[in-house]
Amino acid sequence: MRTLLLLAACLLPAFAADPKLIERGRYLVEDVGMCADCHTPKTDKGELDRSKWMKGAVLDFMPIGTPPPGWHKTSPDLTSTSRLWAKWGELSMLKYLSTGLSPKGTPAGPPMPMYKFNKPDAEAILEYLKSLK
Repeated sequence: MRTLLLLAACLLPAFAADPKLIERGRYLVEDVGMCADCHTPKTDKGELDRSKWMKGAVLDFMPIGTPPPGWHKTSPDLTSTSRLWAKWGELSMLKYLSTGLSPKGTPAGPPMPMYKFNKPDAEAILEYLKSLK
């Protein structure tokens, strides 16, 4: 039993996410992609609700005139415990971040931009999103 615990203690850091990678992902999500603007609800003062960070929200904007087909009125929860993660899994999330295409091969409906991150950036974003519970 001691040997098993020692082995687990030695291997665990190898599977732990790199804090620099998570920070790179945080930067890309929060400062470049501005994902929280749509994926985080706002408080009654109009500020992003940090207690519901990236938990999905009702969108508070619409295009002028008739919305394009497929326009979403809500954004999904992007945290690692969401139904989206359970449905897609890590590989599909990574593919989406790299290609802009869902597991079905379709782009997300508007207003979601069709991001196409390079592999290192997509992996960093994935690690950041995985860190959000």
